[in-house]
Amino acid sequence: MKAPGLLGATVIGASVVLAAAVFALVGAVLRDAGGSATEAALARLGDAIATRDGRIADLEAERDALARERDSLRDQLAAASAAAARAPVPASPSAALPTDQFGGTAPPETEDIVDPMELAKGRFNREVIRPTPEVLREVLGEPRQSYSQDCQPVTNPKLVALIETRQIGTFKLSMIRPALDSLQQVVQRLKTEEPDLYAALGTAGALCARYVRGSGRSVSSHAWGAAVDLTLTGELDRMGDASTQFGLVVLAEFFNDAGWYWGAGYGREDSMHFEVGEGLLRQWVAEGRM
Repeated sequence: MKAPGLLGATVIGASVVLAAAVFALVGAVLRDAGGSATEAALARLGDAIATRDGRIADLEAERDALARERDSLRDQLAAASAAAARAPVPASPSAALPTDQFGGTAPPETEDIVDPMELAKGRFNREVIRPTPEVLREVLGEPRQSYSQDCQPVTNPKLVALIETRQIGTFKLSMIRPALDSLQQVVQRLKTEEPDLYAALGTAGALCARYVRGSGRSVSSHAWGAAVDLTLTGELDRMGDASTQFGLVVLAEFFNDAGWYWGAGYGREDSMHFEVGEGLLRQWVAEGRM
């Protein structure tokens, strides 16, 4: 089977040969003063052009067929990688994680390395806008008056009244109620359509009032209970290495469909992180759910 790159070179070569034939025939025409000879030369030139055009069309069709076959093989490879990455969830994937003030799990302060794959994030978050801290403050208020790099309790009474701790699939966490409702729907769909991935799913926590790691000014979306960190087979995906566990790529499709933003789209990739999109937040406000 010819490689697409080789086909491109073949097409270019055919074009060069065609150009040479054209120059040769035109030269013959210019040297031949007889009208009938000129007509014959022009006819031969037309035939040569038609033949070359047909050959180029055949090569382009073969190139397109090979490109489709390449895309099919990539899809098969992706499916095989997903199947290889799936494994049963450990009995207590979040047992060692810290708890928040409501009894759910809170995100840890460090990430462990995992087996990576190349991050294909161009397909994601196309219709989902990440809510800025200003938008979250506008909708939900300020979680507390001061922050650090450590998780601290939420003190805003309005926000506290919206937060609930709930069992979602195999894990328990605390978030604002509409986010838990939406997350529950995503996980239920995952259970139906990707049962192996559902079985491998765990959490590294949700509610956590703190700064974004490494920042002393920007408050994390976890502080509003509007984001969750997810694990596969109990492992965390390492932040900022421009790669991700393949199962998280599959999860991103489910979350994007539900209006959630995937953290792989950050300037510093955070593939295990999923947060409620701005459009979804404003929809909940319009529906009187917050």
